[in-house]
Amino acid sequence: MRGAAPEGQAGALVDTHGRIHRDLRISLTDRCSLRCTYCMPEQGNEWLAKTSILTVDEIVEIATVAASLGVSTFRLTGGEPLLRTDIVEVVRRIAAIPGADRPVEVAMTTNGIRLPELLPDLVDAGLGRLNISIDTVRRERFAALTRRDRLDDVLAGIAAAAASPLRPLKLNAVAMRGVNDDELVDLVQYAVDVGAQMRFIEQMPLDAGHTWDRTTMVTREEILAALAERWELTPVPGRGGAPAETWLLDGGPHRVGVIASVTAPFCGACDRLRLTADGQLRNCLFSIAEYDLLPVLREPFTASREERIAERLRACVHGKLPGHAINDPAFLQPPRGMNAIGG
Repeated sequence: MRGAAPEGQAGALVDTHGRIHRDLRISLTDRCSLRCTYCMPEQGNEWLAKTSILTVDEIVEIATVAASLGVSTFRLTGGEPLLRTDIVEVVRRIAAIPGADRPVEVAMTTNGIRLPELLPDLVDAGLGRLNISIDTVRRERFAALTRRDRLDDVLAGIAAAAASPLRPLKLNAVAMRGVNDDELVDLVQYAVDVGAQMRFIEQMPLDAGHTWDRTTMVTREEILAALAERWELTPVPGRGGAPAETWLLDGGPHRVGVIASVTAPFCGACDRLRLTADGQLRNCLFSIAEYDLLPVLREPFTASREERIAERLRACVHGKLPGHAINDPAFLQPPRGMNAIGG
């Protein structure tokens, strides 16, 4: 039956298109130490109310139920997740959750600024993988793009990650026309030099100011053409539900990835759900609908609360559409910016 769980996975989160969901992206805060132009305004941000931000206990309660339903990867995002003063506790407690059929993995997407001081404790707590965002390695360009002169701090964070046991280490860059599209080769070479994998992301309509313009987006084909002038690119098969297509550079072992959400959507294999910092479940990065968990979490404790969380997770998965419809003329950009949704 379409949408039914495969044999042996009766409790899995399966949508009406047969996609099994094993990845939950958990946003810990909408605040950030940078102000990237494609994500947040420099000033005038309306932050989520502190009283609405999920506590560690609430995050762990949701993650525990999700794990019982087959979720095995938890990616901590923001905003900037390292701004949470309890970030090490969050990692430690999620990493300790028993998985339904496999150990859970805790990953994180960060700008890296606080990694030198926090990474040893994060690794000890059970952090398994890191993605670090860096759109340019040129100082003036970084300051203009992020509206903060923090390139040295980000590079120090990457150096700390490169010296850690966490692998694979991935670096993310949003490719933007007239901003950093002349730096694609330099970024890949930098990643190779530090032992990381560079991944380029097509710019998506997720900025808080709703100023996204398709003409400023550097496409997958343009990215690959620029890289092919420097390296021979060999496609790596077996992508599965991963958002990035990957290629070997000159036969390997180094790789580069491209996340082409706009020109080559990968919705058909999507296995991800998202939880915002204020307790809203989302079944797509571009979803308009949200499923509110706060009323369930903050009512007096009842024996049925675990099942009610599970019901919201199932309802969120059941409502998932076949794709994000960015290329549909009727597409509506989500009212939340990327910092408030979570990566």
